[in-house]
Parts: sequence; C-alpha cells; structure tokens
Amino acid sequence: MQIKTGMLTPLILAAGLALTACGGGNESSTDALRRGISANPDSVDPHKVSSQWENIVIGDMFIGLFTDGEDATPVLGMADSYEISDDALTWTFTLKDANWSDGQPVTAEDFQYAFRRILTPATASQYASMLFLIKNAEEFYNGEVDADALGVRAIDDKTLEIQLNYPAPYLPGILKHYTSFPVPMHVVEEFGDDWTDPENIVVNGPYKLLQFRTGDYIRSVANPEFEGAENLCFKEVIYYPYDDLDAIERFIQTGRIDINNAFDGQKTEELKERFPGWVRTAPTLQLTYFSINMDLDKFKDPGVRNALAMAIDRDFMVNEVLTAGYQPAYSFVPPGTANYNGGAEVYWADWPLEQRQEEARKLLEEAGYGPDNPLRFEYTYRSTDDNPRVAPAVQSSWAEIADWVQPEILQKETQVQYALLRQGDFEIGDGAWVADFNDPKNFLYLLESKTGVMNYGNYDSPEYDDLMAQSDQERDLEQRAELLREAEQTMLDDMAVIPMWFAVSKNLVDPTLSGFADNADDVHRSRYICREE
Repeated sequence: MQIKTGMLTPLILAAGLALTACGGGNESSTDALRRGISANPDSVDPHKVSSQWENIVIGDMFIGLFTDGEDATPVLGMADSYEISDDALTWTFTLKDANWSDGQPVTAEDFQYAFRRILTPATASQYASMLFLIKNAEEFYNGEVDADALGVRAIDDKTLEIQLNYPAPYLPGILKHYTSFPVPMHVVEEFGDDWTDPENIVVNGPYKLLQFRTGDYIRSVANPEFEGAENLCFKEVIYYPYDDLDAIERFIQTGRIDINNAFDGQKTEELKERFPGWVRTAPTLQLTYFSINMDLDKFKDPGVRNALAMAIDRDFMVNEVLTAGYQPAYSFVPPGTANYNGGAEVYWADWPLEQRQEEARKLLEEAGYGPDNPLRFEYTYRSTDDNPRVAPAVQSSWAEIADWVQPEILQKETQVQYALLRQGDFEIGDGAWVADFNDPKNFLYLLESKTGVMNYGNYDSPEYDDLMAQSDQERDLEQRAELLREAEQTMLDDMAVIPMWFAVSKNLVDPTLSGFADNADDVHRSRYICREE
C-alpha cells in the first residue's frame, strides 16, 4: 500500500488537540488513545482508500474473514473456521455470530455484496486488481460476466465460498486487508456514498467513527456490539493527521500524543536521548522507488531509464541522509519476503559509482542526448519525512552525469503526489510501497499491465505478464519463486521503476503502552494496546 511518513498550521493543530478537552476525555485521560497518522484520510470507505495512514483508521473499524493479530500475522476474524478443497481453489468459510454496530447480524451476503462492490468499476477502487485472483473477478470488473459468475458466493447466512483462479498460499493476508472487508449492505444501499458519514456509518470492528474533521482530527469510540468491547483498554481513539515532525516532538514533551507513525530519521539518536523508550524501529517489507512515465517519448528507451537509475548515489543517501537500518535497493522485492529466494538484481549493482556515471553518460549519448539535445525532465517528490532532504542529492547525482542532463525537482504534498502518480501526470515521481501481504506477488503485481492505476508508469511487457501468469498457476513453491525471480529480472532489465532503498519502520510509542508489537507489516491495531499502570 502507499505510505506516507513525515504541515499543519499551529492553529489547526491546536484545534485538533482541543478536541480532547470536549466530548471524550482530556489529554491525560487513560480512556483515549491519541495516534498521529501523518496525513488526512481521503475516506473511511474500505473500498476507496489505498494508503497506510488510512489503514490505521479503517482497520480499527472493520474486520474481514481474517484479521491482524497483535504482531500483524493473519488470524481468524469474522470467520469461525474454514475448509480448503484438495486443489486449493475453493475456500469455504463458516462465519461466527457477530453484529454490525446497529445490531444487525453480519452475514455472508454482506461479504458477497462487498466483493461485488469493490470489483464494480463505478466504485473506482484503486485496489480492485489485487482481487483478480478470485475466479472471474477480472472478467466481472471488465463487464464480461455478470455478478453471479464472480467466485464469491453466500451459500447461506453463515457460509461464504470463495473460488480462486489459482492456488494462493497468501490468501489469508489478502483477506485481512481492507480490500476484503465486508460492508453493511443494508446501510450502503440506503445512503449510497454518504454511508460513511459519522451519522450513518455502521461497522463490525472494535471502534466506530464518531467525528471526522478533515485536516483536524478523526475520533472513534468503542463499538458495544463488538465481541470483547468491554475488554478494550481505550474506549476511544483520536487520530491526528500531523506531518510536522518538530511539532510531534513538542507534543510528546507536553503529553499530548501517545503514538506517532513517523519521526525524523536523522534525529534517531537524539530522540532516543530526549524520549527514552519512545523510538521504535524494525525491519519491514517496505520499498521506496521512483516511477518513470513510460508514455513519454524521452523515457521509452530502457537505456535512458537504466542510465538515470545507475547514476544515483544510494550509498550516500542511506548512510548520510536516511534512518539507520535503511539499505540501498537494487531489486524490487525486499529481502526477507516469504515464499521467495530473491536473486534478481540490476546488472550494474556492484559497479563503483564512477563507473556507473560513465556508463550512464554513454547510454544517454547512444539515445541521442548531448549538448545539442539536453535531457530535461521533472522529478516530483513527497513533502514528508526524509524525502525533501533526499531530493537535492538525487538531482545532484543526475546532474553529475553531464551538464546537458538537466533535472528539475519539485515538491508535492504527499496525497497530491500519489494522485498525480495514479493519474499518470508526472515524469519521474517518488513513492513508496509497504506490503499488504507477505509474498513477492504483492510487489510484483504492481508492474503487471492489467493492474491499472497502481502501475503508475504504465509498464507494459508481455514477457513480464506471461511470467507472472505462469507463477500464478505453479503450485510448487520453489518453481513459483523461480518464475517470480525471472519476472523481477525482466522488469529490472527494462528498468520499469527505479528501486531506491528498503526501509525500516519508524514509530514513536509511549513506553507506558503495551500491545504495540514491532512487525514487518508495520500494522498496530488499537484494540491490542493498553496503558500500563
């Protein structure tokens, strides 16, 4: 999923903090968990979001067939049990007894309705293609079959059947993701797009939306219909879209915030001294990469794309600019990803920077660029976290190829940046991805031609698509991993994107809190968090 790590004005921040003095507990209340989430969600509709900061809020309000355990591993959620057919293509779930927050039962039909809704183009879900592993999902999305042909069927109120196009050992990870959350059919049908307004919304998770002040705060309160609601340590959660990291430090000092999902990586040691026990970092399945708009003539030559990729001094950025623990990325799939042995890598990964710069100049000259035909392009980057500090270093690396390589850098607010990427309105654009489920498929599917708007640069390779399709049908995990490696190598040779670095998670967590478990997904559900006496 898209990630943002990282300016609200003091007036807005003060307004958000003022909430804690009204209608729910003051800043020192043990009943309210106060979480910084970096950016304002575009929505709380599970089918209309795509980012990590939105997942923090939505994952507190909805639960799928599987859900996140304390360490983010998939555990049973709305499903009481399930069976898998011998060919691993049919999963049959028995639902537990559970109610929506309005007291209506959660049924298999709600799940069937939700899968049909997210796969309906009119919903405009950015994530619909992640569900194309379901039988006839892609065909239904493209209008080639009707809803009854979709491989999700409510057999009765408590039984849901999901049929797949191919075996997917990672399916539990998808079914705990917000793309697979149920939605209350009876409410969505009544209110349409307004069903997520605080006065209308109905949820099946531990917390229910009560207030949504765009750019200010979001407030959720315990859902009494949720099984175990009486055991929640916090009766309300307040989410603040703070992206001013200096302000976050002041709020920690004054006791105004409990958790924040980012901090300034260059200040890691300083923060450890100032706020003992607050700094939390851990290896995570997270990649920062640059998308290249291949619809532009200047980037159609893979030699040009490789030249720009090889010229960047990643070692300087990782060692001098970024948080300790970051690694230069010369592949697309992070190390440690399940069901994968890796092995794909750009051919110039071991070259010294001087050699890479010389080769970059040669490749660009072969493509026709030089003093009489300069290469001019725009690099846009997110306004948060380390990105503004990295951008000048990236620009310098490119400019050092030759004086006729002329990059312009332009900062964008993070939500705007991702919108531009999805619209294809960019030349080279910075972005990041954190795994939605622990499998190489979750990274590599981004470059399939059928993926849609998440394939920002519009990479289209029949060879790549064919290898990905073969991997989907391969049940032998070792053979599947080899096919995925070949696919990754294909797109790296093409330089479909520019891998930059593999990250660690960066959270600030009040050390008096328990239940915040560091994990590769960097997912931390509020229902597990308590304050120690």
